[in-house]
Amino acid sequence: MKTQILARTVLPQIMRALQPQKVVVILGPRRVGKTVLLKQLADQLDEEPLFLNGEDMAARELLQRRSIANFKALLGEKRLLFIDEAQKIEHVGAILKLMVDEIEGIRIVSTGSSAFDLEQSTGEPLTGRKKTFRLFALSEGELNFVESEIEKKDALTQRLVLGNYPELFHISDREDKVDYLREMVESYLLKDILSFEQIAKSDKILGLLRLLAFQVGKEVSHNELGQQLGMSKNTVDKYLDLLAKVYIIQPIGGFSRNLRKEVSKSKRYYFLDNGIRNILAANMNPVEQRRDVGEIWENYLISERLKLQSYQRKLSYNYYWRTYDQQEIDWVEERDGQLFGYEFKWNSRKIAKPPAAWRKAYPDAHFEVIKPDNYREWLEIDN
Repeated sequence: MKTQILARTVLPQIMRALQPQKVVVILGPRRVGKTVLLKQLADQLDEEPLFLNGEDMAARELLQRRSIANFKALLGEKRLLFIDEAQKIEHVGAILKLMVDEIEGIRIVSTGSSAFDLEQSTGEPLTGRKKTFRLFALSEGELNFVESEIEKKDALTQRLVLGNYPELFHISDREDKVDYLREMVESYLLKDILSFEQIAKSDKILGLLRLLAFQVGKEVSHNELGQQLGMSKNTVDKYLDLLAKVYIIQPIGGFSRNLRKEVSKSKRYYFLDNGIRNILAANMNPVEQRRDVGEIWENYLISERLKLQSYQRKLSYNYYWRTYDQQEIDWVEERDGQLFGYEFKWNSRKIAKPPAAWRKAYPDAHFEVIKPDNYREWLEIDN
């Protein structure tokens, strides 16, 4: 595969959203390419932006004097401002609000590596002034532009193990890729959550993530997690919420329309990147040597589907479905007034039918089995 900087799917949407007196917020985990995306955006605009980095102390100091005169002096003639890692700037919401309210013609793009809420963190609402986009690790649709048909099958099996972080595609040696992911977990993965909540030790968080890595596709008991880690259920709840806010995991609830046999209170947790999940599980073996290929296939498909829904701005409510007598469907979407059930099978020869309880309860629901030979259609990728 060619080692090149890919055009990101979300870029045209950001271009359209970048209007005067508006703030575009780009959220996503570390190392997925937010800074590169800003540079790609700058290359396509007819105005040179002022770049500031929220992790730079000097940049933070420049913004701390909240006055219109200070901000106008900082911008000079520029009316395009890019702020990378904006969540590191104290009272950033109030700063952005003052700029868009008082500086005519200004357009602002800010990025953050956690789901910092500008309204909540500052008390200064940006309602009607901002539009938020999410950026993920590279998607199947984005990689489709640089992979030949011959490469696709082998590339898929590699991504099931190594994931989709952009820098991996510029590293040729497999062991170096694994080292990169290990460094990601040890040095970058928890940086935001540890600083955000001022948590001194990361061992409990890592322990929690490792337990989740072995429970992909299964309901998770917060009480049991707490008992295994020596934490209260409330602390487990808090940590899981924070891990979702820094885009490491995605919680999925059970679907139920109040049928007595349906499980609805428990959640399943999926990782937004397979490479991170596999490092945490300490298993970087190739697909053909794994016993958990069904789990990593399910995790991969769900993470890719979430990317597709986000990039296409699709309104969909996502669930799993299971009854207490163990009938289940891996993935359920409620969209466009209809129900869609999906079962994930890595073995293309396996046949799956909708469970009898599902057919009886939801006779009008759609059902499809997603396998390696049709998953690209499900992710709407043109061959």
